[in-house]
Amino acid sequence: MAGSAGSGSAAIRPDVALAASCAGLCVVGVASLYLGAADIPPGDVFRVLLSRLPGLRPLTSPDAVFDASAAILFDVRLPRVLLAGLVGAALAASGVVTQAVFRNPMADPFILGVASGAALGATSAFLIRAHWQWLGIGAVPTMAFAGAAGAMALLGLLARGPRSGPAVLLLTGIALSSLLTSLTSLVIVFRERDVGRVLFWLMGSFSHADWRRVAVVTIASVVPMAVVLWHARELNAIVFGDEQAQHLGVDVRRVRRRLLVAVSLLTAAAVSACGIVGFVGLMAPHIVRLVVGPDHRGLTPVATVAGATLVMGVDTLARTVLAPVELPVGAVLALLGGPFLIVLLRSRRAWNL
Repeated sequence: MAGSAGSGSAAIRPDVALAASCAGLCVVGVASLYLGAADIPPGDVFRVLLSRLPGLRPLTSPDAVFDASAAILFDVRLPRVLLAGLVGAALAASGVVTQAVFRNPMADPFILGVASGAALGATSAFLIRAHWQWLGIGAVPTMAFAGAAGAMALLGLLARGPRSGPAVLLLTGIALSSLLTSLTSLVIVFRERDVGRVLFWLMGSFSHADWRRVAVVTIASVVPMAVVLWHARELNAIVFGDEQAQHLGVDVRRVRRRLLVAVSLLTAAAVSACGIVGFVGLMAPHIVRLVVGPDHRGLTPVATVAGATLVMGVDTLARTVLAPVELPVGAVLALLGGPFLIVLLRSRRAWNL
């Protein structure tokens, strides 16, 4: 990455790619709203959406069918689609940051164990039925953040030393993820009657999406997402190494601390809302990098939108392909991300740091 950070020109201008990705996000979002067990044609989707806008009357006279469609869209599908988009955006932005900060093309919150740390914290709160709040934030997202931050700090400590490098960081993250996943399994043992529900949540699911979760993830993501976007220029310098970044005037320690806290917040918000949804932070940045180039000023916003689109689309596929059976989103993404990671590992260009 560092070796290629300034090489090559983007095939598509970042502003054009961002506009195209936003258009794609809108298309996938509308498709997600009308696809499902209940058949709601696209025309009815638009009529129902317009009927809820302030100052506009329904385009058709309200009836039982219209009211039922409106209830399905606004109480079930719309919060689910929005939550999937928020989670995808948070994980994609986290992937961009971790790949740059650790100068490792394999880095993402799932592979490095950060998501597993958040899952351990969230599962612990879920299984002990903690109901306390801190600064208006519930126990699950608070403990998920604590787990994600702890995993990030532990990863930084374990990966330090004279033998540090991309391979060491990757293997350390895999080992840490395995350890934290094992601890999560031990926590579940103490609540055997909730095993099925918790395991489905850990595999990633938006089946419990509601407006409260949408609000929590939105509030928790606004500031860290702004931090990530604000430091895009510094990320361009950091990928060349700490020493060179300092020569360019970047306070590496302060910027890295801010970005890693932002990643912990974004990952914790995502995991507390839907469980572990892996490989988004790996696939979205790499795919977008091929289109817009390595400049983080264009890469970060486009990858964020691409991550939202990816998770929206996969969630729609997971709940419709075998309807009425719903597949775990995390499992479907793993089917895509596993081969993607294998190809990336075998790519010599991916390790050109």
